[in-house]
Amino acid sequence: MDDGQERVDGGVPGGQPPAGGVPAQGRPGEPAGDVYDWFRRGAKLLAQGHPAAAEQLLSRAAEAEPHSRSIREALARAQFDAGSYAAALENFRAVALADPSDDYAQFGWGVAAARLGDFETSAEHLALAVAMRPETDHYRSALRQTRATLAARAGAFGPLLPGAPGYRGPEAGLPGQVGGEPGGVDDDA
Repeated sequence: MDDGQERVDGGVPGGQPPAGGVPAQGRPGEPAGDVYDWFRRGAKLLAQGHPAAAEQLLSRAAEAEPHSRSIREALARAQFDAGSYAAALENFRAVALADPSDDYAQFGWGVAAARLGDFETSAEHLALAVAMRPETDHYRSALRQTRATLAARAGAFGPLLPGAPGYRGPEAGLPGQVGGEPGGVDDDA
């Protein structure tokens, strides 16, 4: 090349990497290697506790292979661990819809829904995961927590008492109240 730029494809006609060499990047910003390399490196980053970095590689792999349940599940785990719960839910959902008997995808869909505050959906998918694998403690624990949240929201445990997490007492300073008690003496009288 006479413009001073090196060939990205390793100089081999057809763009194939040299024998035994590392495949070069295809598009600007694309990581080196093929989809399987991206998946393996992403899974390793996730296992090492780097979910945001794993998400980047696994997103590339999912773009290249959108029907791969293994890639989508690993991507969903990375997104969940990175706090991207809506994106994780969509990927767990895609895996579960492709294979409804995938207990881990049902579990992931359920816990992601819980993180987003959709406890009805969470209970449905966690119950499916527990039904498929009743011996799995963390599935059962997540389902118990979701059902307890639903019960608490429905008032099954009675009103919250002062000092309990989530308690919202009467607003102080309203006419006819002293110290937050209804029917008390008005301070302005």
